[in-house]
Amino acid sequence: MNVTDAEQDIPQLDRIHARRIVQDVGGSGQPPIYGYQFFTAGIGPYLDTIEDEYLSDFIPAGGSSFKLVIGTYGGGKTHFLYSVQGKAWDQEYITAYIELSQNSTPLHRLEEVYRAIVANLLYPQEATALLRGYDKGIEATLKAWFLSKQEEYTRYFPEDKLEPALADYANDIGPYESKSFQNAIRQAFLTQLQGDDEEFNLIVQWLKGENPPKNLLKEYHIFEKLDRSTAFKFLRDLIRWIQEIGYTGLIILMDEAEQTPSMSTRQRETLLNNLRELVDACSKGTVMSTMIFYAVPDDSFLEGRTAVYEALNQRLATVFEGPINPTGVRIDLEHLEVNPEAFLREVGEKLARIYEVAYEISFDPDILDAKLQEISEWAYRERFGEIGYKRAFVQQAIKTFHELRYEASQ
Repeated sequence: MNVTDAEQDIPQLDRIHARRIVQDVGGSGQPPIYGYQFFTAGIGPYLDTIEDEYLSDFIPAGGSSFKLVIGTYGGGKTHFLYSVQGKAWDQEYITAYIELSQNSTPLHRLEEVYRAIVANLLYPQEATALLRGYDKGIEATLKAWFLSKQEEYTRYFPEDKLEPALADYANDIGPYESKSFQNAIRQAFLTQLQGDDEEFNLIVQWLKGENPPKNLLKEYHIFEKLDRSTAFKFLRDLIRWIQEIGYTGLIILMDEAEQTPSMSTRQRETLLNNLRELVDACSKGTVMSTMIFYAVPDDSFLEGRTAVYEALNQRLATVFEGPINPTGVRIDLEHLEVNPEAFLREVGEKLARIYEVAYEISFDPDILDAKLQEISEWAYRERFGEIGYKRAFVQQAIKTFHELRYEASQ
């Protein structure tokens, strides 16, 4: 995709796609999966450091890293994670962006986290694919892998040798830590080669952690099932497979919109233990070629006096400061090295350009400048409200652009 610089790439944005950005930002205040880069500001040094220190060098060499991203509700967490995802795609990583919640994907159940990862796998895709509706999940990744390998082998093998060659390739996959996972991956490829959709869907069901009946899987020598004891093993094998099929590694982006106070003490301690296990897995190399970002609205979940709180606090204490301290764990989006109002003005100016493309208009520079100054001052004054001042700003900016367009038409 290679779209990271809004100043360079704004001419590539057509009217309809610009309208989509305006709709998303002006409505929910959320950035779109494609289009966020046209109004990115303030996080460039952080993103460049992540790319230089991790994505382009350390992670491909087998390293792994964990980062805690802190930002208030509406404070730019999702935008930051999407930006990391874009950088990762540029480096040929597979990503998995996951919205965590107590009900759908609770971090205190590792097997649910694994299910969410495989359900949200996203291989690098062109901008046009992201705009019209993209394929994600392990099923889509398996299909893309098979088609790519089939196309590659078609160039080297005659028609009568093609199927045996692809079958040999599938049977050479591995070895993996879990024989069941290895056999499932092999069979997922072979069933596509044989055109057996029913059996392919069965294998996918197992790979997604849905645990179909054992008797249906016996002939494929798939005997394990996903639970807490196998979740990490399956995740490690998933990463090995991702690299074996030609991708650089796996970037996991976990976005927790709000901390849920209704969790029981036991659930909270299990969550913290799981989080500590993820941090340790990265630091000790238990998982390789992986980078995990865990985004939260605040760090109140670390407040406690028990051993598990203290152990996790120690692991998450260091502060990531871009090139100054790239090994730090905590990325605090509320304390970026930028002037808040200048940051808002830059975002507003970029959104104005997008709006002009969307509606084929041109704002009066003096009026626009005055309006953005007014909105940025207002939004920053409201920074202690329920909604983050960054989200409040972009929503109000779009509303103001609508008003200016309407007034110009009268």
